[in-house]
Amino acid sequence: MPPAGFEGHRDADKPREACGVFGIYSRALAGELARRTYFGLYALQHRGQESAGIAISDGERTTAVRDMGLVSQVFDETRLAALEDGHISLGHVRYSTTGSASWENAQPEFIGRGEVNVAVAHNGNLVDARALRDELAREGFGFNSTSDTTFIAAAVVSELERGLPVGEAVRAAMRRLKGAYSVAMICRDKLVAFRDPHGFRPLCIGRVEGGYAVSSETCGLDIVGAEFLREVDPGEVVVIGDEGLLSLRGGPARTALCVFEYVYFARPDSRFDGREVADARRRMGELLAEEAPAEADVVIPVPDSGIMAAVGYSARSGIPYAEGLIKNRYVGRTFIQPTDGMRQLGIRLKLNPLPSVIAGRRVVVVDDSIVRGNTSRKLVRLLFEAGAREVHFRVSSPPVTGPCYYGIDMDTADQLVGARHPVEEIRRQIGATTLAYLSVEAMVEATGRPKGHLCRACFDGEYPVRGSSQKFALERAGSREG
Repeated sequence: MPPAGFEGHRDADKPREACGVFGIYSRALAGELARRTYFGLYALQHRGQESAGIAISDGERTTAVRDMGLVSQVFDETRLAALEDGHISLGHVRYSTTGSASWENAQPEFIGRGEVNVAVAHNGNLVDARALRDELAREGFGFNSTSDTTFIAAAVVSELERGLPVGEAVRAAMRRLKGAYSVAMICRDKLVAFRDPHGFRPLCIGRVEGGYAVSSETCGLDIVGAEFLREVDPGEVVVIGDEGLLSLRGGPARTALCVFEYVYFARPDSRFDGREVADARRRMGELLAEEAPAEADVVIPVPDSGIMAAVGYSARSGIPYAEGLIKNRYVGRTFIQPTDGMRQLGIRLKLNPLPSVIAGRRVVVVDDSIVRGNTSRKLVRLLFEAGAREVHFRVSSPPVTGPCYYGIDMDTADQLVGARHPVEEIRRQIGATTLAYLSVEAMVEATGRPKGHLCRACFDGEYPVRGSSQKFALERAGSREG
């Protein structure tokens, strides 16, 4: 059960993606997989900080440990030792995206019927979860959960019961799914990885001694010494077993990787299409300096995700860069919660200014995004209290104007300050001297990808999956398990 008083890590003014997945298939590394998966999840911790889990299988029996908390809080030497036997591993870190965090929603998740069982780790969100649940219920599946992860697993089990080989069963199940999903799965004696036809969420493959690894990001492969091979293609099913790696590809589809991976979600050292995320963020800062110059004395980032954009802004503008905000990286990641009196300190629990950098100066502060606006307002006030003469707020992405239906916790437009107010009104609300955002065109240019290969729906309203609308926010209430 979750530790008493657990609330998880939350930042009310940042979007939260659902999860990170990781897995290894290797007989040569049997006995080490739990520990390697632990480190893989450790590298993916930024993708989910409320629960963590690892499952290990010998091809017949699967054992799992999952609990609330960070990877380092869930797993110790005793728990890892209990997961030594097996040559297939599956790991997951999770954010809750609707409702409160709960142990029941931790993954990997198991579902089965009779002799057919699967373990699943999922990152994404189905936009047709209710319809799929009803369809599976008519096939005799009973659900205590409204988790779309459960429905994905049940759909695969349904196809396996028809006697299909693992890869074909997953392909058949995918034809029943609509939305965003990057999945790793222990299925019989195989490790399976598959990705929705649009590739909304990242997933990649690497080579390890005696087998292969899959990870949401390349940083997960790097930490375990895996050699990066390639990304799982949109619509592809990868089946890994003793015979090697089998790839089954679907038909062509519009590739639509979430652009927020570049803006905020992914670790700076991760790579998409061979390019480091850090390079894209630095380029966003350079283009922001061109589009929204400011007369100022110093450029400071909002750590950590604003750092590379601030470096780029400084380099292009010629304004000196400095770290003017010190981040406490442990606030909100502990079971000890602040008292009511401490909560009044607000943002100081997470960020504290350096007056020696800020006092008497015109400050450009660079952040990656403004979603709800609450933290930005507190931050501007903090900088003025530290003695800033002017605060020029620069955002290395466009205003977030539309909800996301593909796995980010932005369900409705009324949560989004950019959907409700023009830029000048937002500037007034947060109290900045000036406020400017990066354009959609510049953001896309910075990624190095064609515009049509990115999902930009929360910025420009172009939803890749036909039919996405407010009704899906209602349909998935309580159902999204990333």
